[in-house]
Amino acid sequence: MHIAIAGNIGAGKTTLTKLLAKHYKWEPQFEDVLENPYLEDFYNKMDRWSFNLQVYFLNSRFRQILEIHESGKKIIQDRTIYEDAHIFAPNLHAMGLMENRDFENYKSLFDLMESVTKSPDLLIYLRSSVPNLVAQIQKRGREYENSISIDYLNRLNERYEAWISTYEKGSLLIIDVDNINFVDNPEHLGGIINKIDGEINGLF
Repeated sequence: MHIAIAGNIGAGKTTLTKLLAKHYKWEPQFEDVLENPYLEDFYNKMDRWSFNLQVYFLNSRFRQILEIHESGKKIIQDRTIYEDAHIFAPNLHAMGLMENRDFENYKSLFDLMESVTKSPDLLIYLRSSVPNLVAQIQKRGREYENSISIDYLNRLNERYEAWISTYEKGSLLIIDVDNINFVDNPEHLGGIINKIDGEINGLF
């Protein structure tokens, strides 16, 4: 079984992945942030490193998907391959931070990968307002994220909402995280788990 968590930067994907993995005894698959050799360069000079960064993420996520389905385990994944292709790369292209030829090359790679991969059994989308995202990003204090602008987060949020409104690749659960604290409030986490239980029971 493949569960995936989607959401903008700072929405709480990694934290919820850890909590759900612990509760359900699922194996977590995390986004390759610490090992990513392009991330810091990207935030310092987006137009130079956007294509490199997106191809790195695409490769990493594709490898994860192959491992998930070869393993036969119950796995929960922090961020999906779709977010790179439908949100981050098109946003960089639209902002003039990725050249046309690089974007076309990227899209071709994604289309090929998507044609040979299976979508998640359940997608959990963490919906968040930009002020909440900013607060969470500041709280975790990653130095390379200091240059992320509110305009950039707004653009990403708009693309997330557009993508999720047409998502039909499997079961979808939307959780509004603005007014809940699933880290410090067990009742809030319990509410999310109850919703997931309802979705999972319908998968079998």
